Amino acid sequence: MYTGITNNIEARMLAHENGQGAKYTKGRGPFFLAYKELCINRSEATKREMDIKKLSQQEKVKLISPNQKNKAILSTRSGKLAK
Repeated sequence: MYTGITNNIEARMLAHENGQGAKYTKGRGPFFLAYKELCINRSEATKREMDIKKLSQQEKVKLISPNQKNKAILSTRSGKLAK
């Protein structure tokens, strides 16, 4: 599972598909978006990205589970999630 940040998700996905995205994704497609969060600014998005990257594979699967209660969430400075 790849974790990244962007302010234009469509362009980012297209870049990954065309081999112009992150080094990790080159040659690993096709891709699909399994999960996204809205953050208040790029700094907070970077912090949340690092938090997610530290999760185990099992924790990441749970985070993207369709049964997860928070369908649309906002990442806050504390790193906690709110509806």
